[in-house]
Amino acid sequence: MEQEGTNGTYSEINGSNDTKNNKEEQHDVPLMALNHVSRLCRSVKDSVDFYTKVLGFVLIQRPQAFDFDGAWLFNYGVGIHLVQAKDEDRLPHDPDHLDPMDNHISFQCEDMKAMELKLKEFDIKCIKRTVGDEEAGAIDQLFFNDPDGFMIEICNCENVKLVPQRSIGKIKFPPGRHNPPLDLDSDGLEA
Repeated sequence: MEQEGTNGTYSEINGSNDTKNNKEEQHDVPLMALNHVSRLCRSVKDSVDFYTKVLGFVLIQRPQAFDFDGAWLFNYGVGIHLVQAKDEDRLPHDPDHLDPMDNHISFQCEDMKAMELKLKEFDIKCIKRTVGDEEAGAIDQLFFNDPDGFMIEICNCENVKLVPQRSIGKIKFPPGRHNPPLDLDSDGLEA
């Protein structure tokens, strides 16, 4: 069903029961990589300042067809699309709440100490922790919030190998990008 929106035409696509139930007919998903993460914000300007100064994103031009306040940022092969919130009830209610088990986006980091110093420079409250041990591949993590209370993780997750779980041959790595090490010595049968 095609609908007109304030920013163009969009189509609603519903899956067909015939396709869902026919397990013999499976198609590869033609995805390549994560393109962007979209964030509502109280102040586009404050969020742009945060993502550019703290995380090193770069402001890029966004399509002029958009008739709402927002900004596009890009770096590290991923975009951040900021959208001015019309209803602040859709934003996190406690912008100081940090719980690593909550929703968050995570960025791979090659120098955790430098990132920790950057957060201190901007007086950003964070949780610092290490998960695992050196033998299995310890992961250092920093958790903090953006100005609107959306949680961000910075980690050195490349220390842990990806071990396929019944998925050998299905993992796709984008060419020319940083990818974690892959452990193909495992039988891949663990649940």
